[in-house]
Amino acid sequence: MESENNNQAVVAEETGEQTEQTGSDVASSLGEIVSERDRLAKEKKELQELLQRRQAEFENFRRRNERERGELAEYATMDTIKALLPVLDDFERALKTESADKKYARGMELIYQRLSETLSKLGLEPISSDVPVFNPHIHHAVEMVESKDHPDQTILDEYQRGYYFKGKLLRPAMVKVAVNS
Repeated sequence: MESENNNQAVVAEETGEQTEQTGSDVASSLGEIVSERDRLAKEKKELQELLQRRQAEFENFRRRNERERGELAEYATMDTIKALLPVLDDFERALKTESADKKYARGMELIYQRLSETLSKLGLEPISSDVPVFNPHIHHAVEMVESKDHPDQTILDEYQRGYYFKGKLLRPAMVKVAVNS
């Protein structure tokens, strides 16, 4: 019986050691699990921040792309209108000349009006010739004439009309300017 008690004691000792060893392994495993959880949480947070940055970058890219596309379309329209300005100038010159054929002159006037209205709908605006003072931002002085009859920097004549396109200067007006010496 003594040997049986000894065997039980040895088994109990071994089981106790196993229990202690298992508790130590559990604590160590728990520590590993906690550190793994913390690492994964940190990684998740970093990935979420990266996703948010990428979404913001994509949204900025989309807006910039839309704006550039709009500017490109506007620039293409501006170039087309700029190419049509000499035709508009020719109509204006043709309307200033006297014609014996009144029906022909009226037809020219109607074509000019239609072209002018169409270009206005697209955003073309003539620079007002009501401004009698030379402004280098909207006028191009082609000729400067000394004059005592007119104040300095007064516009005497407009050779070619200037235009804005959607608020931007498309072509300055070519003018004759009075200067006092």
